[in-house]
Amino acid sequence: MGEANVGVLIERARAAAGLSQRALADLTGISQPTLSRIMSGERAAKVPEIVAIAWATGHTVAQLTGSETVADRVQYAARATNDCDMDDMRRALLHFLELDDYLDEQAIPATV
Repeated sequence: MGEANVGVLIERARAAAGLSQRALADLTGISQPTLSRIMSGERAAKVPEIVAIAWATGHTVAQLTGSETVADRVQYAARATNDCDMDDMRRALLHFLELDDYLDEQAIPATV
């Protein structure tokens, strides 16, 4: 997917999360001017920036990059303990699986 399209997806995620560019900048540690350039397609987002934006907006890396989602392919079974919320557990699991899949697609090796 092109840089401009990733920027559009990031802008949509920001808006859906109800965040201003300034609030997203504060949450991610990415400067507001850099976020603006990413969202306009003037600058490509780096993987750590995409990950930070995903966490801050409650989206997955796949959603922000337009990649096929792991959620469509994965099957899992979980049991909540200690009053954990199953929806929160599912979101966290899918976030990590999406990130792992994205890194594999980019040929970025996992560290041990």
